[in-house]
Amino acid sequence: MNSDSADIGLIGLAVMGQNLALNIADHGYSIAVYNRSSEKTAEFMTRCRQKEPSGERVLGFTDLKEFTQAIRRPRKIILLVKAGAPTDRTIESLLPHLDPGDIIVDGGNAHWLDTIRRDKELTAKGFRFIGSGVSGGETGARFGPSLMPGGSPSAWAELEPIWRAIAAKVDPQSGVPLEGAAPGKPVEGGVPCTAYIGPNGAGHYVKMVHNGIEYIDMQLICEAYWLMKHLLGLDAGAIGEIFREWNGGELSSYLIEITGDILGQKDPAGPGFMVDQVLDAAGQKGTGMWTAASALELGAPANSIAEAVFARALSALKEERVEASRLLKGPDLQPASNSAEIIDAVRRALYCSKICAYAQGFQLLSEAQKAYEWTLDFGTIAQLWRGGCIIRARFLQKITDAYTRNPGLKNLMLDPYFKDVLHEGQSRWRQTVTIAIQNGMPVPAFSSALAYFDGYRSARLPANLLQAQRDYFGAHTYERTDQPRGKFFHLDWPTPDRPQIEV
Repeated sequence: MNSDSADIGLIGLAVMGQNLALNIADHGYSIAVYNRSSEKTAEFMTRCRQKEPSGERVLGFTDLKEFTQAIRRPRKIILLVKAGAPTDRTIESLLPHLDPGDIIVDGGNAHWLDTIRRDKELTAKGFRFIGSGVSGGETGARFGPSLMPGGSPSAWAELEPIWRAIAAKVDPQSGVPLEGAAPGKPVEGGVPCTAYIGPNGAGHYVKMVHNGIEYIDMQLICEAYWLMKHLLGLDAGAIGEIFREWNGGELSSYLIEITGDILGQKDPAGPGFMVDQVLDAAGQKGTGMWTAASALELGAPANSIAEAVFARALSALKEERVEASRLLKGPDLQPASNSAEIIDAVRRALYCSKICAYAQGFQLLSEAQKAYEWTLDFGTIAQLWRGGCIIRARFLQKITDAYTRNPGLKNLMLDPYFKDVLHEGQSRWRQTVTIAIQNGMPVPAFSSALAYFDGYRSARLPANLLQAQRDYFGAHTYERTDQPRGKFFHLDWPTPDRPQIEV
């Protein structure tokens, strides 16, 4: 193989790696690929030769040195390997074969602090680093993912043409994803769902928050399904029809679309619907937990995202829940009589809660940029989530519009469009949560989102008592409503006359 024959390289030929490599080849770029297992490389190259229209642009290697020599300088090498220590080991094995100025692109689900560390270490050694979120799963990787790169600006300038080519595309006016891509025939035109996010770990942080929003989005949909199933006695197929109808309106999104499809799927192993035979114990890979943990560390009120993580954790206690169901009793279920009213109430609760969930995600991003000295463009972030990724939705165009109108918007709920939706929908939203509680049905996502809305719109909260308690047992001080912010006081509680001291 001649040196400098490939435009870019890729290490890691699991499902995501294979599909991203083929996406790159479909867009006219030659790509060198390498996998630790030579058998995996051989299998992929057979697929390229026999089945893929752009397979001739894929160059397979079983030797790491030969792989790096085949890539044009400055080299651009994508890593799609397991996050954590495997990524570090891959980088370590790769560095002896690279030249100063070469670019490593980590496209895995890396923790943003690892990305910050790697960026610092590699920069010190003369290399350039990009940590890029890649969202959209197997299909997105193949035909257009949402790409969230952060790291070296000069490295991004080198990578940008390829990333813009392979990213998902949306209509420039409506923000609707452009579909119809096929092997060897990518979509043409449209706005690419990628943009430079910021330095070091910014890209991977934004991808993590995307996943945290994905957690709450999915939990909200599941609660809507569960309420209609039990309050209205509808089977999965009928609820699937409702979701398909909703997908034609303001709730239109990838997750709503696939929910309708899933609920309509008959069980391949017997009568009834497949979803009714799926065990109710949800898994998780960690990004939702990272999001909740970061929110706690930064003091950002992302309570609904955390509730979605906890809901999965509770679901995993299947055997305990089965035992508890025999011992702990709640109210008797009272089926609803007005189906149309309940369906409308659940729909409005779903949309209002969704607004709060995204508001929490962007509020977390706002706190993170302060902590890590990034400057994030929220309108741009919303734009690149419109296509390719799991949370892609018509709704994201509204978020893009909100930040276009007001780049300094403090909270999505304050935007005129979202404020009106919340005002119009809140009575049905409250009705939904009330009926669920009265019937003993857990709706942690709906209720935590409502608590967030009510808390955010409250000029006064009971935290005045909480702060007085903190001052009582820990001398943590307090501010006064009749004094300027930033002036702190302490009451000398053990002293009989309890004098107030300005601190």
